[in-house]
Amino acid sequence: MPVVGVAIPVPEPYGSQLREARASFGDPLAATVPSHVTLIPPTPVPDGEVDCFAGRLAQAAAELARYPLRLRGTGTFRPVSPVVFVAVSEGISGTELLAERVRSSLGATIPAPAFPFHPHVTVAQDLDDAALDRAYDELADFECRFQVDSFALYLHEEPGGWAPQRTFWLDA
Repeated sequence: MPVVGVAIPVPEPYGSQLREARASFGDPLAATVPSHVTLIPPTPVPDGEVDCFAGRLAQAAAELARYPLRLRGTGTFRPVSPVVFVAVSEGISGTELLAERVRSSLGATIPAPAFPFHPHVTVAQDLDDAALDRAYDELADFECRFQVDSFALYLHEEPGGWAPQRTFWLDA
């Protein structure tokens, strides 16, 4: 069964900067996970249903407007989860609206989220405390701004990891 995810890609040069930082902290997922803001986490989709899934995402994109997004500073989900992230500091409501619209367009085809939605870009995950602390400290001053004008459907492929399959442009 294919595994898909839906996310806002972090554009260049910022995406590569964050991915390189993630690798420098020792996170092996840096090699297979592009920098992104997750809208729908990894989700198995029945064989032959990816095109239907994409069609629903295209409808969702057509209903939403572009918006500015700012990434600034770091945060963590510790002690609940060993994750350090770069925070979304502007565009939170736009990202929440986008995630909700995407989720509602997919309906019962995706499971309910395990945690409340919190837009962010993961930069270290499942590492020891020293590496997580280093990620938190070294990216504390990170900041970038970009326009969210699209989101992407990713497919998990071995051995390369997550690869964008289709881009969905926001209509307005």
